[in-house]
Amino acid sequence: MERKVHIQISGRQIIKTKLRKSCSCTTKRLKNIVMNFFPVLQWLPKYHCREYIWGDIMSGVVIGIILVPQAIAYSLLAGLKPIYSLYTSFFANIIYFLMGTSRHVSVGIFSLLSLMVGQVVDRELLLAGFDLNDDDDAISNSYEWNGNNSNCGKECYAIGVATALTFLAGVYQVLMGVFRLGFVSIYLSESVLDGFATGASLTILTAQVKYLIGIKIPRSQGHGIFLTTWINIFQNISQANLCDVITSVVCIVVLVAAKELGDRYKHKLKIPLPTELVVIVVATLVSHYGKLNEVYSSSVSGAIPTGFIPPQLPNFNMMHRVALDAVPLAIVGFAFTISLSEMFAKKYAYTVRANQEMFAIGFCNIIPSFFHCFATSAALAKTLVKSSTGCQTQVSSVISAVVVLLVLLFLAPLFYSLQKCVLACIIIVSLRGALRKFRDVPQRYHMNKVDTLVWCVTVFSSALISTEMGLLIGVLFSMLCIVVRTQRPRTALLGQIQSTAFYEDDWEYESLCPVPNAKIFRFEAPLYYANKDFFLKSLYRMTGLDPTLEAAKRKKNEKKQKEGNRALHLVPNQVDFQTIIIDLIDSLKRAGYFGKDCKKMHELLFYSIHGAVQFARGRKLLADGSRQSREKDGRREA
Repeated sequence: MERKVHIQISGRQIIKTKLRKSCSCTTKRLKNIVMNFFPVLQWLPKYHCREYIWGDIMSGVVIGIILVPQAIAYSLLAGLKPIYSLYTSFFANIIYFLMGTSRHVSVGIFSLLSLMVGQVVDRELLLAGFDLNDDDDAISNSYEWNGNNSNCGKECYAIGVATALTFLAGVYQVLMGVFRLGFVSIYLSESVLDGFATGASLTILTAQVKYLIGIKIPRSQGHGIFLTTWINIFQNISQANLCDVITSVVCIVVLVAAKELGDRYKHKLKIPLPTELVVIVVATLVSHYGKLNEVYSSSVSGAIPTGFIPPQLPNFNMMHRVALDAVPLAIVGFAFTISLSEMFAKKYAYTVRANQEMFAIGFCNIIPSFFHCFATSAALAKTLVKSSTGCQTQVSSVISAVVVLLVLLFLAPLFYSLQKCVLACIIIVSLRGALRKFRDVPQRYHMNKVDTLVWCVTVFSSALISTEMGLLIGVLFSMLCIVVRTQRPRTALLGQIQSTAFYEDDWEYESLCPVPNAKIFRFEAPLYYANKDFFLKSLYRMTGLDPTLEAAKRKKNEKKQKEGNRALHLVPNQVDFQTIIIDLIDSLKRAGYFGKDCKKMHELLFYSIHGAVQFARGRKLLADGSRQSREKDGRREA
């Protein structure tokens, strides 16, 4: 076998060709650009109305119903008013309908991103001189941002921070799409993403406990929020509001019971139970007619205005303060969106375009930031519901947006009396899936110990330090584990499977046949400068032959031979082989181990282990024949 000779094309020629192709402007090319940028133009004209419409309507209505309570609840995580969460859900669904390539992904409010936005909002409010612990801080009736704290209330300043952060995150995602940096997501392994989600879920749960029991505690900032918050909770537990505690217990029992029943009988239910919506409606009615806020001082959602606020530019003066915070927000958003898109594309046998997904989620952040929205991405729970309720295309997203629009225009004021502890219950129950990951640790450990360690490090760093640092630590630790794996990879001596041309690890498998007079060494990693010493040490240890020691023995034997005229023994008695076969030979060739002008190199390279073994056996027979011939000649001379 001979290798192909590839023609090397200069980098300048490649750039010229790409520029010529990119800069050409024809009607066909413009059409392709528009069609690719808005995939809806490709699939909507081919929409099979009779086949798809009922499934899309059903899933759209169900997701819309789920979105409303979740949007109101997750506003607590983001530190913003519920109206902004509803805006976010509305615009994200419309934009992804136009630009997304996945048929099933549900884009909107996501708990992890809401938490990350909320932490930045709290930090900037504190630095601006606002009291984080005062939920009734003066709110400006004017939504116009002019950069002056004295003329802009707490709510106005908070949404100004959130929109600036969201705009930058979207810009980063679009730039990643332009420069085709989707490969960055490969460093966010499943263990890192799962660990990050679980660790952030612990932080989310901790942040909601004060609403569950109705206490007011200082809102912690910086690292170690998890521990600080729990210390403050236990110090102020005597101030718990009995009304909120009872409401929380009842809501959690109802929500968990409904979820468990839904999971158990999901094969019999055509649509999931709208438990969150029922709980919110009932709790709102009880709170309103029971006057729980006035009589028992239970904290409620307050006024939610209807209609839309006029669009406005994000606060560009704020962007330099949140530029770094937008990086993990952008990475987490596109990583979850792309992974979910590809997962459901494989499940339903169609394809998605990763770079277009980055454009889609990027513009789901950029455009809504002009309409007082904050960061969004795909969410697993809503996507699973969407696919299980008959979703066929992203037309279902338009239906969901219409449901949210009805709430925005007409129904939002009805949630005035809704207790915040009810929203906290909805958030906590929605974390069941992530928190159940702890039960899978033994099984995960049995499957892959290193991945389990990565998961644990990411979980505890996300919870105990901060969400952003947890993600960074998880990625760095995962990369470190990869480096360690390649530095000290698995090595093995191979034996032959009886009557076959295949060879396997002699340590792992029974009844393998040893290859006479040969050692077959396997190195299960790329060979490079960081593991070359380990490679040599492993080779010497497993074959029982160290060339350095062998050379020293030879010199010692030569010296003794000269002094005592004794026979020279070059090979120790314990070495029972004459050939070493190394299962990475091609790496040695590329590294120039054999030299440039080695004429016999083709005799040392083989395209299978069995070929090398056969060659070694042939050479052994020739060597034995030559030795026997010399012995016969010697006897004749004698």
